[in-house]
Amino acid sequence: MLLLDVLVFLLGLSLVIGTCFSAISTFVLPRAARSQLNRVVFGVLRRVFEIPLHFAKSFEQRDAIMAYYAPLGLLLLVPSWYILVTVGYACLYWALGVPGWQMDFRMSGSSLLTLGLASSDDLLVNILIFSEATLGLTLVALLIAYLPTMYSAFSRREQAVNLLEVRAGNPPTAIQMILRFHRIHGLERLNDYWAGWETWFADVEESHTVLPALVFFRSPRPQNSWVVAAGTVLDAAALTLSVVNIPTSADAQLSIRAGFLALRRIADYFDISYPCEPHYPENPISIRREEFDEAVEILRNAGVPLKPDLEQAWLSFAGWRVNYDTVLLAMCSLLMAPSAPWTSDRAPAPRLPSLFMLAKKDRHRS
Repeated sequence: MLLLDVLVFLLGLSLVIGTCFSAISTFVLPRAARSQLNRVVFGVLRRVFEIPLHFAKSFEQRDAIMAYYAPLGLLLLVPSWYILVTVGYACLYWALGVPGWQMDFRMSGSSLLTLGLASSDDLLVNILIFSEATLGLTLVALLIAYLPTMYSAFSRREQAVNLLEVRAGNPPTAIQMILRFHRIHGLERLNDYWAGWETWFADVEESHTVLPALVFFRSPRPQNSWVVAAGTVLDAAALTLSVVNIPTSADAQLSIRAGFLALRRIADYFDISYPCEPHYPENPISIRREEFDEAVEILRNAGVPLKPDLEQAWLSFAGWRVNYDTVLLAMCSLLMAPSAPWTSDRAPAPRLPSLFMLAKKDRHRS
C-alpha cells in the first residue's frame, strides 16, 4: 500500500505542477512557450467548431462562427485547469489518508472553490487545502489580469488593419496600395509607411507568440484579417523594390524581413513547416508570371514609373516573395482568412490533424 500511496501522490503532484506550468506559460511568462494542455483544449474545440462550419453556406456565416472560437477557448482553459487541479489534489488527499475517493473529491473541490464544505484535523492536509484555495483564486486573478493585455494588443493590431483599407482597398491588394500612393501621396511617401509596418510586424510577432490565442482573434469586420493585411504590405514592398522605378528603400527591405520573420515565428508555435533558407527558382512561389505581368501592366497604365528590365524585376520580386510565400499561405489556411488576391485566394484547405498535432514533429525552418 505504501508504494501505491507514493505513486498516487506523485500522480497528483504531477497534475498540479503541470497545470500550474500551463497557467504560467499562458499568463505570466513573457516569451513563447508551449503548453500541451492549451493545444489540446484549442485543438479539440476546433474540431467541435468544424460541425457548425460544415453547415455554413457563406464566408460571413463561417466568420461569425469562428469569431467565438478564440474567446471560448480562453474561457475553457480555466475550467480545464480547475478539473485537473481538483483531480490532482484529490490524489494527494487520498495518498495522505483522507478516507474514500468521494470525500477526497469533495474536499478538493471545496478547497479549490473556497466553499468550505470539507475540512480536516491533519496539519499536512490543511496545508494542502490552503494551498489549493490560493491556487484557485490565483488562476482566476491571472485570467482577469490577462484579458486587458490581450485586448490592448488586439486593438493595436486592428488599428493598422483598418487603416490599410483606406490605402489598399477592401479586400486589400498590393497593386491598389501602390496606385493610391501614386495618386494621393506620391511614391516617395512609401518610405515612411514601411517604417510603420516594420514596427507593426515586430509588435505582432511579440504579442502573438507570447499570447498565441491572439492569432485566432478575428477582426471586427468579416472582410478584414491581420494575416491578409500582412501579406498585402509584404507584396507591396516587394513590388516597389522590384518593379517601381524609384530609389531603393532600406525601409522596404527591413519591413519585408520583419514581416517574414514574424510570420515564421508565429508559425513555429503551430508546427507549420516552411523552407529554412528558400531561394527562387529552387523554391517556387504561388504567384504565376502571368499574374505578375498583369500587375505590371496595371501599374504602367496608371502612369507609375517602372523599371525597364521586367525579367530582372520578376526575378527580384520572386526572390522577395519566396521568403514568406509558404508561411503566409499556411497562416491564411489556419485562420480561415477572407479571400484576397495573392494571399488567401490560393491558400490550401486547412487540415486539422496536421495543424494541431500534440507531438512535436520534424520541421525545416530557420
